[in-house]
Amino acid sequence: MNFLRWALVAWLGALWLAGAADWAQWGGPSRDGHVPPGVAIPAQLPAEPKIVWRTHVTEGLASPIVYHGKVFYLDNQQGKETIHEINAADAAPLWTAILDDVPKDSQSPPGPRCTPLADGERLFAQSSRGELQCLDVADGKVLWEKNYPRDFGAVFIGEKGTAAGASRHGYNGQPLIDGDHLIALAGGSPGAGVICLNKTNGETVWKSQDDPAAYSPPVIAVVAGRRQALAFTVNGLIGLDPADGKLLWRVPLKTTYGRHVTTPVTADDMVMVASHEIGLVGVKVTSAADGLRAEQAWLNKDAAINFSSPVVVGSYLYGLGPAKNLICVDAHTGKIAWSKDGYFTSAAGKAHAGMLVMGKNILILTDDGQLALIAADPAECREISRLQVCGFNWCNPAYADGRLYLRDSRDLICVELLK
Repeated sequence: MNFLRWALVAWLGALWLAGAADWAQWGGPSRDGHVPPGVAIPAQLPAEPKIVWRTHVTEGLASPIVYHGKVFYLDNQQGKETIHEINAADAAPLWTAILDDVPKDSQSPPGPRCTPLADGERLFAQSSRGELQCLDVADGKVLWEKNYPRDFGAVFIGEKGTAAGASRHGYNGQPLIDGDHLIALAGGSPGAGVICLNKTNGETVWKSQDDPAAYSPPVIAVVAGRRQALAFTVNGLIGLDPADGKLLWRVPLKTTYGRHVTTPVTADDMVMVASHEIGLVGVKVTSAADGLRAEQAWLNKDAAINFSSPVVVGSYLYGLGPAKNLICVDAHTGKIAWSKDGYFTSAAGKAHAGMLVMGKNILILTDDGQLALIAADPAECREISRLQVCGFNWCNPAYADGRLYLRDSRDLICVELLK
């Protein structure tokens, strides 16, 4: 009996580690930028970049994902948003599939902007124009598809007039897997701002709210003791019951063009989002007699994160400030614990940081292609090591089996960090 119990524990542990080796969605396994506990991570960066492979890609801002030994990414092939599957070991191509036409606007380069996600035998890809497809991981064949304008009353206008959010620059916020469901910000009307689909067949499970979609992906988090779906839409920050889409709370946040990009992050019962126009906002969620109550607890305009999603370690948020400065912010008060310059060369409005939490450290991919490993220390910005790995990028890299997968304006690159 003891042997059988040990064997079962070992088998379950092997399954957990196999899943932990994947980076199958935006922000990793828990969608918060954290490498899971137990996964091997570097204590410092190598002195020289150890490039495992490099393969050419065309225009696109969608980040790669890694799933079961495969890498999935999107680029622009002759005006079409195109999905690719390649081997993670050697970048050997396996299949490609066309998703949708590429929209053109002032946000260059013209190409896909939404990171795909994988689950089970399925890959989910969302185009800038609101085409959502479920494909077979094995061969790229479409299993089902939905279109936000056609099926849910959304409007994709493009960069015209006062169009805001996804209707202006495309559906960039990655959908979310929740058990048997897929939650997406369709921005539809009436009552289809957020939709929940059966991930197997695409049938609608529920629809909720009239919020136009922005660019931020939804997340699942337990806040104030309640499991909920958090969404940063054009109209504000909302919490929904993931089972039926019921609105649990809402904090209105409006800006000129709805450029709400940052993924919601949480610390205890605080939910934080940011906009270059509003600033960094902390929303406190508490239990009430009639459910949940949410209100803005603090606002810090000096920490106005633009479009790089921050990460949280303990009770502190780490992100890219409005003066292209790394910042550490107390999640409970909104006060800046420290600010550090010298990591970004782009203009403040175009600076980007792709951030991964690796135990007690944070790995940062800067917009000019440097990797910086810093301590997640609220007392000071303490750099451990730095390394140049690629060119200009707005990429949130994927980490699996000691390797980092990232893209710049020309190439998709696999970098060994452990050996």
